[in-house]
Amino acid sequence: MGRLKLNILGLAEVRWTGAGSTKLASKTLIFSGGHTHVRGIGILFDVKTAKSLWSWYPVSDRVVVDKLVAKSLNLGIIHVYASTSDSEDVEVEKFYQKIEKARGYLKSQDIIIIMGDFNAEVEDERVKDVDGLSGIGTVNERGSRLIEWCQINDFAITNTWYQNHPRRQ
Repeated sequence: MGRLKLNILGLAEVRWTGAGSTKLASKTLIFSGGHTHVRGIGILFDVKTAKSLWSWYPVSDRVVVDKLVAKSLNLGIIHVYASTSDSEDVEVEKFYQKIEKARGYLKSQDIIIIMGDFNAEVEDERVKDVDGLSGIGTVNERGSRLIEWCQINDFAITNTWYQNHPRRQ
């Protein structure tokens, strides 16, 4: 079996407290957690990509942002891990506010990628310029909120633009 080579990997449920950066073998991990060993997220970088890491900001135990220096335009990555569908709407709105705070660390000319787990399901019908035809069938409340946020902020749900393996519903 071949080795999977990744430059950047977003991690959820890291469960580390506080925020920091550490070396793991030849990789660099930045992480953002809370006061207890629940939730927490991180981004793991290979050696070459870690050399481009300019700055990073722990926004919360569900949102972390980093900035990578690139030749033409800098790259900002916001990694997220949304609460599940049984969370209160107030918590969901706070989550989206944290994403907005993370965007504030980046410049308008930066290329911005928001990656992670939104705990949202979007349907397999295309919403203009937001999602593709490869959703999982039925939109849930969190999916509707994600689509609305993407429409307002000019983002796309890119994993719905490509045919993936069949998923459970």
